[in-house]
Amino acid sequence: MRTILVFLTIILSVNFGYCQQKNVDTLVNHWHKSAGTANYENYFGFMGSDFIFLGTAPGERWNKQAFATFSKPYFEKGKAWDFKPSNRTWMYAKDSTIAWFDEDLDTWMRGCRGSGILQLSKGKWEIVYYNLTVLIENDKIKSFIELRDKK
Repeated sequence: MRTILVFLTIILSVNFGYCQQKNVDTLVNHWHKSAGTANYENYFGFMGSDFIFLGTAPGERWNKQAFATFSKPYFEKGKAWDFKPSNRTWMYAKDSTIAWFDEDLDTWMRGCRGSGILQLSKGKWEIVYYNLTVLIENDKIKSFIELRDKK
């Protein structure tokens, strides 16, 4: 009997983890798709009220309201940004109320990487943090720094 209970506990834990990952994965996919289709309400609806977005340019640390104000003209033109994610990896806090991920992105900037944090709040997952990074090969860093430092 004990063996059966252990086996059932393992099966339920694995199934819960799979369902949880499928839910957050779907949410982030829809979030990206909402930007690609310029659905302003959906895009910002997936974010928690204390959301932070770190962009690629120096000084780009946006809270939700500032990011929404900055982004609105892009969405109003019918095309915001279109990021195609792949290779997403998830991690979870022990209490299963925080999930974080990293992902590769195909964008107009070529290869990028995103990382984010989701929080379970009142039974609903919300994106509370996202960091967008442009990828630069190590052997090109020096040239990049020189280009960036040009006045």
